[in-house]
Amino acid sequence: MPLTLYHHPLASFCHKVLVALYENDIAFEARIIDLGADKDRAELGALWPFCKFPVLQDIERQRNMPESSIIIEYLDQFAGVKHRLIPGDFNDALQVRLWDRIFDSYVHAPMQDIVLDKIRGTKGDTSASRASIQTAYALIDKQLATLPWAAGHAFSMADCAAAPALFYAHTLEAFPEQYVHLRAYFEKLMDRPSVQRVLSEAKPYFSMYPFYSAIPAGFL
Repeated sequence: MPLTLYHHPLASFCHKVLVALYENDIAFEARIIDLGADKDRAELGALWPFCKFPVLQDIERQRNMPESSIIIEYLDQFAGVKHRLIPGDFNDALQVRLWDRIFDSYVHAPMQDIVLDKIRGTKGDTSASRASIQTAYALIDKQLATLPWAAGHAFSMADCAAAPALFYAHTLEAFPEQYVHLRAYFEKLMDRPSVQRVLSEAKPYFSMYPFYSAIPAGFL
């Protein structure tokens, strides 16, 4: 199953897919895309007209899969994984997909809005985005009061989504002291070998992140 992942090591949604790939030791070719380079943009745009990464190319099946959650679902079905990241049980799978959406929509997306505002220098009102992140923190902390992982008792796609979302979000909005379950979960995520590998690969690019100074020294 020859696979190529079109991505960038700093990009948070790419981190989500990389965690999934490393969790199951799935072999792939990494194609780093520089969106500032016309040739790279054209190459990515030929695979996915919206010109956004990550995109997974499966040469054997002649398919190009965009969108991080869809890529992980695809890998679960076709990559012969040992540990499925979306459970076979319908109700368990529904919880994983729900929490995947929560992390992507209410932590990841508002985090990116804040970062883009900084990059563009527009100095817009980011209060709604920050409020979304804080609301999500409270919900996540409550969820993790009785569970070891975001959507249940096993590491799943929801945790793949959580790792980059929380890593970058916590440089913008600190975890409140009272959210002890969220804080413990974040530490456990950061200790996960697949997550550590992703962050290690991102480290040379961290200086490009506009909130670089907020990244804790332990990750640099």
